[in-house]
Amino acid sequence: MQPFVAALLGIAFSGLAVAQANQYFTIKVVDSRTGRGVPLVELKTTDETAYYTDSNGIVAFFEPGLMGQTVYFNIRSDGYEFAQDLLGIRGAALLVTNGGSAVLNIRRTGITERLYRVTGEGIYRDSVLVGAPVPLKQPLLNGQVMGQDSGLAIPWRGKIYWFWGDTARPSYPLGNFGSSGGTSEWPASGGLDPNVGVDLTYFVDASGFTRPMFPSQTFPGPGPKWMGGLKIVSGEGAEQRLVADYQRGGFDATETGVAIFNDKTNTFERLAQFDVHDTMLPACTGGQATRVQISGRDYYYQGTVPPLCRVPAEVARVKDPSGYEGFSPLMTGTRYAKDGSTLDRDTQGRLRYGWKANTPPLTPAQQRDLAEAGKMTAREGFFQIRDVDTDHSVQAGPGSVEWNAFRGRWVMIVKQDEGLANHGTVWFAEADTPLGPWVYAKQILRHEKYNFYNPVQHAFFDQDGGRVIFFEGTYSDFFSAGGPITPRYNYNQIMYRLDLADPRLALPAPVYRVRDGGPGWRYLLKEELDAQTAWPNVEAAAFFAIPPGYSHDGLIPIFAALDKHGTVLRTQPGADGNGAKPFFWALPMHPPAPPIAQGPAGEWSCTAKTATDSDSTSLTLDLRLDGNRVTSAGDSSDVEGTFKEGQLRFVLKAEDQSYALRAAVKAGTLEGTWENRTDAAEHGTLRCSRPAAPRQHTSPAVVPLYEYVNVADGSHFYSTSPSLPNPRLRRSEQPLGRVWRNPLSQLFLDAAARPHPVTAQETRSSDNKAR
Repeated sequence: MQPFVAALLGIAFSGLAVAQANQYFTIKVVDSRTGRGVPLVELKTTDETAYYTDSNGIVAFFEPGLMGQTVYFNIRSDGYEFAQDLLGIRGAALLVTNGGSAVLNIRRTGITERLYRVTGEGIYRDSVLVGAPVPLKQPLLNGQVMGQDSGLAIPWRGKIYWFWGDTARPSYPLGNFGSSGGTSEWPASGGLDPNVGVDLTYFVDASGFTRPMFPSQTFPGPGPKWMGGLKIVSGEGAEQRLVADYQRGGFDATETGVAIFNDKTNTFERLAQFDVHDTMLPACTGGQATRVQISGRDYYYQGTVPPLCRVPAEVARVKDPSGYEGFSPLMTGTRYAKDGSTLDRDTQGRLRYGWKANTPPLTPAQQRDLAEAGKMTAREGFFQIRDVDTDHSVQAGPGSVEWNAFRGRWVMIVKQDEGLANHGTVWFAEADTPLGPWVYAKQILRHEKYNFYNPVQHAFFDQDGGRVIFFEGTYSDFFSAGGPITPRYNYNQIMYRLDLADPRLALPAPVYRVRDGGPGWRYLLKEELDAQTAWPNVEAAAFFAIPPGYSHDGLIPIFAALDKHGTVLRTQPGADGNGAKPFFWALPMHPPAPPIAQGPAGEWSCTAKTATDSDSTSLTLDLRLDGNRVTSAGDSSDVEGTFKEGQLRFVLKAEDQSYALRAAVKAGTLEGTWENRTDAAEHGTLRCSRPAAPRQHTSPAVVPLYEYVNVADGSHFYSTSPSLPNPRLRRSEQPLGRVWRNPLSQLFLDAAARPHPVTAQETRSSDNKAR
């Protein structure tokens, strides 16, 4: 990522407040790595008055009683961490003056990067107050929108069309409950780079407030009208139409169906109404729709996440209940009925999943209930998403699935279903086909005590060939863990970006065992299966391992060669050049101990005690060494000192105090004394150590990979099981390395579904470079 340069935003807002900009003290909080302003950072004074940075990372501070004073701000933000002082407090003391300014560095701890708020009032309020440049035409109030729920977006008619649910207004507590809409320009056609913002033009009424997309004249009756499942479908001839699923009445829907967009009125009209009591269609509509092609025919997958319903992308099919199929283990034509459900099993008792007309898929909750009732085992269930670091089960909630060209796989952004006490936790996963196998996932985002629901990836914004992706979600106190409400940000959409080249996102992928008529077995990854059109010959996913392009520190290469019996795996490439490139990456059986860093540079975990040992404080020091000079990493000014001949001397500033510290630096430790420079009676000892190296891959899902040789024909068989019942298979003494086990008893694949060819319009943003 390149550093964010505010001047490149291009548009300076000249509101009335700018004339008084010199009365404010400007505080800008920036990402210490990129220099970009960070939105949604809380700065709280000692009397608990809280301020929040706007989408430029700016707070315009003006308190008549505090100007000209030194004011201490506690600083916190989900996914970011401000430096800690000697007392363990994260914050900064600033002399606030009229017209003055300060820049504070904050370190990003999460994988995702928060970019800006998309909707709501005052997106750039503080920037406008201090006269800073902003990118939006209407940075303060657009379409009279105070808050908006659950965003949807789709390229249509040369623009990007955006839709939201319930929308709050300034003039009354009740707003628009008929869904809202608007458009933005393509980045390459006058619109903003998605790294910078989304400049929305709302569909508004005569008062200027965003008007209903489902007008009461067309959709009469009480209750909100919500929408989902945006789809571009073929009509008569070559005509394309924009349709959406809808429901009226909120969570307890009194009407469901499909609506079609009228491009002349910019509203939706009823296309078909469904039976609200039939559990098939509610399970197969709404949410985010994923467009695929199967044998040249366009389909949309939607419903749960991962999406387990499909319908052809045709007007005649989306309005007809018989056009929908569910990927389900239920007997065709039946419905979920708790322990009375009829499951489809073959003569060997194996559960048969498949695309079945008039048959809804199971939800995660239904799958759990059937397992508890003894109707199926947990390993037979479709929903097997697990934390790659701990192997804990991840209960999938709302989200979206899109094809990603950079990874060459389908990627999922999904919120964890945490019940009523949500923490806004979001996960990243990937799979070889839209149906999976979806197994290992990485937590990429967590909002402590705050909800972040209905996340959606905007694949049309992908940059650098899909390396950088963008997603947004609803930041809301609804069903949250009970934190204080965040003004302006609450009940609005926040955009994040994710760099898929981050090594923390190196997730294990299936290594398939293939039987294609030979005497032994072959082992292939997705790429080889595609190239050899060998999907029909897949027997099982033998195990999961890191694909060749995802290499990072701590892994070992495993090579594959072919002999007359099939695949042979090796820890070294063959001398004949057969299989010279790594087939996949595994973990060593015994990871080497990390080297002990020498000198004072780097991060230290410290304990400062008083002379009487009556009190102690834990703190973190992050030091930089430049010659003999020692400072804080991240360019902050709270540490200044020297390091000579193994002795470290420096001054640490904390609040309005400063402390003198002396310590001897040895391999992995730092020991010495501290003293308050203002009050020498306040002194004690300091002991620091390097933070313990993170324990990598201690998940119980990480297991040895064993090689077995068939004594009858010499073929090789690979398994994570240390003992197989087949007497012909003789196990090698030493494992090849460690890989991830496959928790599924069945293999869920949909190799016939291919990524939908991207249209010319949808590639207009591909020339954008990530910033």
